[in-house]
Amino acid sequence: MSNFYEERTTMIAARDLQEFVPFGRDHCKHHPNALNLQLRQLQPASELWSSDGAAGLVGSLQEVTIHEKQKESWQLRKGVSEIGEDVDYDEELYVAGNMVIWSKGSKSQALAVYKAFTVDSPVQQALWCDFIISQDKSEKAYSSHEIEKCICILQSSCINMHSIEGKDYIASLPFQVANVWPTKYGLLFERSTSSHEVPPGSPREPLPTMFSMLHPLDEITPLVCKSGSLFGSPRVQYVVDHAMKIVFLNTDPSIVMTYDAVQNVHSVWTLRRVRSEEENVVLKFSEQGGTPQNVATSSSLTAHLRSLSKGDSPVTSPFQNYSSIHSQSRSTSSPSLHSRSPSISNMAALSRAHSPALGVHSFSGVQRFNISSHNQSPKRHSISHSPNSNSNGSFLAPETEPIVPELCIDHLWTETMTNIREKNSQASKVFITSDLCGQKFLCFLVESQLQLRCVKFQESNDKTQLIFGSVTNIPAKDAAPVEKIDTMLVLEGSGNLVLYTGVVRVGKVFIPGLPAPSLTMSNTMPRPSTPLDGVSTPKPLSKLLGSLDEFDFEGSLSPVIAPKKARPSETGSDDDWEYLLNSDYHQNVESHLLNRALCLSSSEVSQMKDEDFSQNLSLDSSTLLFTHIPAIFFVLHLVYEELKLNTLMGEGICSLVELLVQLARDLKLGPYVDHYYRDYPTLVRTTGQVCMIDPGQTGFMHHPSFFTSEPPSIYQWVSSCLKGEGMPPYPYLPGICERSRLVVLSIALYILGDESSVSDESSQYLTKITIAPQKLQVEQEENRFSFRHSTSVSSLAEKLVVWMTNVGFTLRDLETLPFGVALPIRDAIYHCREQPASDWPEAVCLLIGRQDLSKQACEGNLPRGKSVLSSDVPSGTETEEEDDGMNDMNHEVMSLIWSEDLRVQDVRRLLQSAHPVRVNVVQYPELSDHEFIEEKENRLLQLCQRTMALPVGRGMFTLFSYHPVPTEPLPIPKLNLTGRAPPRNTTVDLNSGNIDVPPNMTSWASFHNGVAAGLKIAPASQIDSAWIVYNKPKHAELANEYAGFLMALGLNGHLTKLATLNIHDYLTKGHEMTSIGLLLGVSAAKLGTMDMSITRLLSIHIPALLPPTSTELDVPHNVQVAAVVGIGLVYQGTAHRHTAEVLLAEIGRPPGPEMEYCTDRESYSLAAGLALGMVCLGHGSNLIGMSDLNVPEQLYQYMVGGHRRFQTGMHREKHKSPSYQIKEGDTINVDVTCPGATLALAMIYLKTNNRSIADWLRAPDTMYLLDFVKPEFLLLRTLARCLILWDDILPNSKWVDSNVPQIIRENSISLSEIELPCSEDLNLETLSQAHVYIIAGACLSLGFRFAGSENLSAFNCLHKFAKDFMTYLSAPNASVTGPYNLETCLSVVLLSLAMVMAGSGNLKVLQLCRFLHMKTGGEMNYGFHLAHHMALGLLFLGGGRYSLSTSNSSIAALLCALYPHFPAHSTDNRYHLQALRHLYVLAAEPRLLVPVDVDTNTPCYALLEVTYKGTQWYEQTKEELMAPTLLPELHLLKQIKVKGPRYWELLIDLSKGTQHLKSILSKDGVLYVKLRAGQLSYKEDPMGWQSLLAQTVANRNSEARAFKPETISAFTSDPALLSFAEYFCKPTVNMGQKQEILDLFSSVLYECVTQETPEMLPAYIAMDQAIRRLGRREMSETSELWQIKLVLEFFSSRSHQERLQNHPKRGLFMNSEFLPVVKCTIDNTLDQWLQAGGDMCVHAYLSGQPLEESQLSMLACFLVYHSVPAPRHLPPLGLEGSTSFAELLFKFKQLKMPVRALLRLAPLLLGNPQPMVM
Repeated sequence: MSNFYEERTTMIAARDLQEFVPFGRDHCKHHPNALNLQLRQLQPASELWSSDGAAGLVGSLQEVTIHEKQKESWQLRKGVSEIGEDVDYDEELYVAGNMVIWSKGSKSQALAVYKAFTVDSPVQQALWCDFIISQDKSEKAYSSHEIEKCICILQSSCINMHSIEGKDYIASLPFQVANVWPTKYGLLFERSTSSHEVPPGSPREPLPTMFSMLHPLDEITPLVCKSGSLFGSPRVQYVVDHAMKIVFLNTDPSIVMTYDAVQNVHSVWTLRRVRSEEENVVLKFSEQGGTPQNVATSSSLTAHLRSLSKGDSPVTSPFQNYSSIHSQSRSTSSPSLHSRSPSISNMAALSRAHSPALGVHSFSGVQRFNISSHNQSPKRHSISHSPNSNSNGSFLAPETEPIVPELCIDHLWTETMTNIREKNSQASKVFITSDLCGQKFLCFLVESQLQLRCVKFQESNDKTQLIFGSVTNIPAKDAAPVEKIDTMLVLEGSGNLVLYTGVVRVGKVFIPGLPAPSLTMSNTMPRPSTPLDGVSTPKPLSKLLGSLDEFDFEGSLSPVIAPKKARPSETGSDDDWEYLLNSDYHQNVESHLLNRALCLSSSEVSQMKDEDFSQNLSLDSSTLLFTHIPAIFFVLHLVYEELKLNTLMGEGICSLVELLVQLARDLKLGPYVDHYYRDYPTLVRTTGQVCMIDPGQTGFMHHPSFFTSEPPSIYQWVSSCLKGEGMPPYPYLPGICERSRLVVLSIALYILGDESSVSDESSQYLTKITIAPQKLQVEQEENRFSFRHSTSVSSLAEKLVVWMTNVGFTLRDLETLPFGVALPIRDAIYHCREQPASDWPEAVCLLIGRQDLSKQACEGNLPRGKSVLSSDVPSGTETEEEDDGMNDMNHEVMSLIWSEDLRVQDVRRLLQSAHPVRVNVVQYPELSDHEFIEEKENRLLQLCQRTMALPVGRGMFTLFSYHPVPTEPLPIPKLNLTGRAPPRNTTVDLNSGNIDVPPNMTSWASFHNGVAAGLKIAPASQIDSAWIVYNKPKHAELANEYAGFLMALGLNGHLTKLATLNIHDYLTKGHEMTSIGLLLGVSAAKLGTMDMSITRLLSIHIPALLPPTSTELDVPHNVQVAAVVGIGLVYQGTAHRHTAEVLLAEIGRPPGPEMEYCTDRESYSLAAGLALGMVCLGHGSNLIGMSDLNVPEQLYQYMVGGHRRFQTGMHREKHKSPSYQIKEGDTINVDVTCPGATLALAMIYLKTNNRSIADWLRAPDTMYLLDFVKPEFLLLRTLARCLILWDDILPNSKWVDSNVPQIIRENSISLSEIELPCSEDLNLETLSQAHVYIIAGACLSLGFRFAGSENLSAFNCLHKFAKDFMTYLSAPNASVTGPYNLETCLSVVLLSLAMVMAGSGNLKVLQLCRFLHMKTGGEMNYGFHLAHHMALGLLFLGGGRYSLSTSNSSIAALLCALYPHFPAHSTDNRYHLQALRHLYVLAAEPRLLVPVDVDTNTPCYALLEVTYKGTQWYEQTKEELMAPTLLPELHLLKQIKVKGPRYWELLIDLSKGTQHLKSILSKDGVLYVKLRAGQLSYKEDPMGWQSLLAQTVANRNSEARAFKPETISAFTSDPALLSFAEYFCKPTVNMGQKQEILDLFSSVLYECVTQETPEMLPAYIAMDQAIRRLGRREMSETSELWQIKLVLEFFSSRSHQERLQNHPKRGLFMNSEFLPVVKCTIDNTLDQWLQAGGDMCVHAYLSGQPLEESQLSMLACFLVYHSVPAPRHLPPLGLEGSTSFAELLFKFKQLKMPVRALLRLAPLLLGNPQPMVM
């Protein structure tokens, strides 16, 4: 067309030319190659291929290449990451000899080898291929299934596939492969055809030439082709044509291009899955009846394939007989026919998800393809001559199952036949390119004819097929696509390099360093003769592509001058510039239309020249797009409206306006010209411009259907909505006018209140402008904007905000919207900010400016790890003093909770066990030195009882407070049992041998020490099996600590990570403590899961759960106890029948004949009872399927005694012979069975309020009966009874006393009396003991009922009883009751008190504990110390972060941990296993809520309002708490609210579910809060008297309003606002004029900050600036006036007024005094202009007369502000025709012009020249 004159003007420069060297080539030289034969032989890979040693050596020797020049090839591709996304590096696959090198690199980073492969025979081809791991064979499955990315290496006899995940596959090939292609389904093979492959005289079909393999483990199957025939249905058959070669294969769209060597034409096929009907046609199943002949033909292929797999190589044995099918197919008739060949593809049977078995015609034999390697191996003969393979016709055997084809090629297009086709016109290079309009071309280069043929293709509308169009021939020697910029480079015959887009020529490409025509086709490099010709030939062209990627079309005017001498200096000189200016290129560019539109005109060129120039330009109406100018114009107009919505695009708009105005004039579109004039009055002159199009030519133009004569204006649309007038839908271009669309929909939603606008197709407000074929894209757009109701949304504002975030609208986008358009959106955001929902996603919270919420949401998605609060104390700080195990507590939070005093240090002092104790003994004169030393050591022994009891309490205090470093072992503090004696500080030691120390006294203490250390580890820590094993100590004496550590890991859930192997390892050591810790830990970790493997583990240790015939294992007694409790934990709450039955029997297990069951029977019976209680926890009478066990009756009998029932079940043999140690007779020994049975009843009927069972547990009320019950069992019975009657427990002493039977109450002695009343029939001792134990039991039940609730009445009641017991202890007749009993009761009451106040650190309880800590003499033994320090630990549970729960499982755990019988000494496990004391962990739950200031990231105080749900005891109530605080149990709460005024309000609604709050609490309870402006935190200002708002309320005079900018830092931490105050609000010395502006800025800033709308500051300032500019009459564009108009309209809009009525308390969004002033000022300015001659201007405009230049901008402002309609809309009967204002009103009614504007126009229109001034 017009290529000629272009040639010189636009030439495109590329970068310097460089030779492309594949990276792999260099790497190959240095790669350790296969010369080291010995190594090679050891590799199993070569063993696979060579079955005997000799051949292996030969195989290896073949690898040594003699010839120097290896053939090489390579291919490049854009990098693909492992997940499948695009990444910005390139990948190269280089093949040479036996090696394949895969490297990656990018511009910024050098290439590096990613993988290198060396194989055993020369690589024929290597390629990337993605296999799909899917079981579904349909097309649909492709998008959804996961992909296995592989690299495939083809050798002559096999193909290796290596996946990125590291799987390796080898598939042997049953034929010689000429070529492999990767497809989107898998691999496609082309068989190399040879002349002698069909046995002569064979009546069979020829063999297929193309095969597919869909997965490395699948069969290789032939390809089917479906070609359209001229008549009737298309033919479906195997691809058998030898002349057909594949020249190109593409994955998306999935097409194949073939070349027919006979007819010399190219065809295109689509590659897809075979449909079942085609499968049937090919297999000849459905149509023909299956006559032998047909079966023969269809299975001949199968037969041939199978036979091929057994020769030496397919080529050398063409006459293989087809006899061995029998041995190869999966025979159904006789199993003996299977061959026993050593075959690799047995894997095929295990193919993915057994896919072969899915089809009807399943794949045939497993061993169909055998290894075909080059060396004939002796073992192979067993197959070929298998006994039954002699019958020649055996392929007729019915067992043969055919191979089912997988893929099909479907004919799409064939190029037209020409007469003069050359013989070899096969395409040497094929690629797909697309032009700048998105039109795709398939280009193929026919080298022999120097032609590039480009075929245009596109998808059909229904997406099912491709439609191919015309062919364009471009003369070319070579070509290559440049994908990034949708172009291609073509090397012409003359040696020119030309850039094309599609088939349109763009311009030449100039390459520095090469004289242009010298770029010829002569191959400068040896062409590698690989099958990959098309892809990887290193031709000169492909080298250019790298440098061209940078190129973009805006640079296309870059000058390239006629070559002048290259100059050696790089810098250049002034002459160059002169040369450039004088060139005619410069002249042309200067006078280019585009140049003027883009404002590039140089400064010197005079206006005159411009004018002349525009005269002599004419338009060529024959060009392609000429008729479409209106469509292009309209679209550009929409783009212009879109750009108006982005404040950053000002310059772009100006240049676009010039173009649009010119087009509008040319097209004679007056309304559009007027529209642009009103927007940019200075740029658009209303008259006197030339029209450049012949009026005759306008007739040819095609006006599209979407073209409107009225210009669409987005501002006008929004304005009409705000005024409540109807508007036509706004036109928009999908994918381009996204902002317009967003604004339209959000206004429709928020102002018009139409909720459906965003949820469905938004056709009501928008008209879409689209081109038909692109349906898909539009659908995607729709989905992008569709509104998902995922979050809870109530008001319109919330709906708008949530919708905008779903669309991807962010704060940055909001800032670039003009302020008037953005105002409704900001208003909605302001609404939402006050009371957001706590479950909104992060993006919504960011948009509404609540960083506290967005941070919360962001942390919520992270895995639980270290939170803000985890203290990072460097381990070095504490090394001087010895580690006491409490260094890692978070002091920051604890100092907020207990800010008044040092109680935490005190607790730490009481609980530390790492320092020596003070042994203070006075030496009396009569004591000898030796006796004195003994005295000191005895005192130390007493103190050590206390020291050994401390770790349990310490574990509670430091619970879950530490995140271990995975590279260091966990520090376990030493248990220090030495003492220091003052005054000389001499060491006192127990090991001196002066006194008797009990053996292994410290074993349990160190176990507890290990548990305490292990419990420091938070459940969220990252811990693995290796770390647990790594902590195993070297010394045997530390084994007990490690046992405790294992139990702790189980309690905090980490033991599940320990490998089974290691568990087994620990248990086989036979160390008793380790077994106990491990069994309890594992069970606690698997709480209530009924895990089978753990059950087996536990059963080995419980004889009762083993079959009676099993060998008797010697399991230590304590381990049995632990295992029984473990069973209870694993089966907790499941009511598992068999377990319950066994445990019920075990409670009353009689003493056996040997010693083993005789000692410590009590603890075993108790454990069985506790376990039974746990298994049936809370089930009450609903124990399904256990009625025949009579559980409650049996338990009652165990409790009160009676005749032993006959032992049933498997184990009766064991119990036949009575014990030789204990004579029990045939009654139940209640002393052993009672505690377990009582607690089992309590747990089974827990909280069921079952009166009948509770009455069994009443304390006896006659003296006779009282004598039968041990007093301490009364404690258990009372406790059990109260736990069953859960709802009757009341927190007062009256209720506690009501549990005591009358006889005791009447006769109980007051302990303070001196002489005792004497009475014969009453045993006072029994009565008083029963009394105190019953009271203690009731107190303990009170502790359980109100555990962790900090209930004040319960606390007062229990505190009173604790005080009472302390006074009893010192009373004169305490001996009647017995000090031991009183101590026990006191400990029980103290524990109950600590349970109620758990985690609260209550001072009164702490004082009691501290007092009891100091008591070390007398009755105080190890057990009491244990109880007191457990109470102390519960009081500060987890450093105040944890509290106790009252769920069923927590109560069960606490019953085990706080069992009210304490050990007498440190090794005492007779009544209760000490390890169970740690099960309290299962009842602890995090309930501390810590507010964290989102700006400073530090914990702070905040006021919470907690609302309780109503219950039967109280109504719904609210309570105020100062956080950080422990929350009540979550199931009691309705909602939690962070209260203002200091912090932004935040509501967490628990009625929707507690999951959100639970996740906050589990992550250290961090709740982000944000200080409101002008407020100080509670720490800095406890009373709230210092905040700025408080000050301004005090004095409301005007001076206070102009506040000093220094104080702003108290309001806000926003750096932008601070610097605004700094630079714009600080007065300087002589302000003069500026003072007023300064005051304005200060008050605006104050307003914004106090109303918390800092985002409105720019809007205020913009409005102020606009008004000042209007006053100076300097408005060059009217967009700011539009914005002010929209702001005023928004505040007067109906929707806004309604909102104000609904929320009267809500802060004003913009200052109410500011807007009227703005309005008034603008009115005044415009009215003054009218008076000063503006009225004549308006008149001229309305009557269409020419205007003065100077008045243009003010006129436009007047027209815009007053919404004056264009002259063409005015009533046709002339302006002067009206006589009265009423008439005017009537005429203008349909023009929707505001009355106030009409009042101003009235004088003009009524012909009255005097303007009416308001």
